[in-house]
Amino acid sequence: MAENFRALVADQDGDDVNRELRELSPDDLPEGDVTIRVCWSSVNYKDALAVSPKGKVAKGYPLVPGIDVAGEVVESSNGAVGDGAQVIAHGYDLGVGHHGGFAELARVPGDWVVPLPDGLDARTAALIGTAGFTAALSVITLEERGLTKDDGQVLVLGATGGVGSVAVGILAERGYEVVASTGKADQEDWLKSLGASELIGRDETSAEGKPLDKQRWAAVVDPVGGPSLAYALRTLKYGGAVASSGQVGGVKLETTVMPFILRGVALLGIDSAWVPIERRREVWQRLATDMRPRGLEEIATRELSLDDVDPYLDEALGGGGHGRVLVNVAG
Repeated sequence: MAENFRALVADQDGDDVNRELRELSPDDLPEGDVTIRVCWSSVNYKDALAVSPKGKVAKGYPLVPGIDVAGEVVESSNGAVGDGAQVIAHGYDLGVGHHGGFAELARVPGDWVVPLPDGLDARTAALIGTAGFTAALSVITLEERGLTKDDGQVLVLGATGGVGSVAVGILAERGYEVVASTGKADQEDWLKSLGASELIGRDETSAEGKPLDKQRWAAVVDPVGGPSLAYALRTLKYGGAVASSGQVGGVKLETTVMPFILRGVALLGIDSAWVPIERRREVWQRLATDMRPRGLEEIATRELSLDDVDPYLDEALGGGGHGRVLVNVAG
């Protein structure tokens, strides 16, 4: 194990949060029975919130952000995860209350760790990351409720984002007709390359409407929330469902009971942070097989070094970019 390693550290300074690359030692790592040489991570909106003074997701400082950790186990006292294993860890308190992936070493509890199934390496796992896991969990939950490709169109809100873009790729690969909603009309060709059949604008999905509108969607994947979630509920077909995982559009939901009691629709909450490890490992097994998204390499739209992460976090907080942004920690 390296004596010292580099890490991006966020620390509170009055009402502000300062960020800088520092050299740490293994003694600076938090408790855990698995130590990972981090090869790859990714940048998520939650990472930007964790280092923002108004983000309200960090549970304490100093903090190494990065909610995705992918790499090789260099030391383990956990019987389920051996030295040398290729693994991914994400969710739980990683990057918000426990040092995360923007560092060359990470130490975590073994029951947060997923050994990579055949077909996935550390780079691909980080590319999928929390966002892709959330997308897959959304599709799996909809299908467990009964959704099939013969039921009609599936709408993906926030389709140019991490969760949305991977959801488009998963649904298209599984044979669904996917309609993508986005405020970035210039990304139409990119979304269609991932499998979207058509696009609708964010102005439509965020507009106010009647308690019930025309029935359009068999299901909706919603990583946005707010007015877009209200739109999804009032435009679902009878018996349809929304898998909702995000709140970038706001935490308030202005709706009525009418979609629920007159059309029998369902609102399914998707939490990817505290999914039990057994379920988490099952989802990753499927991400390596039947849930592997179409156009996975096209979903990776940018690759950063550890030196590049800090300036990009401000861009991520402002909604810049699209797709998934990888961090080559070992490079």
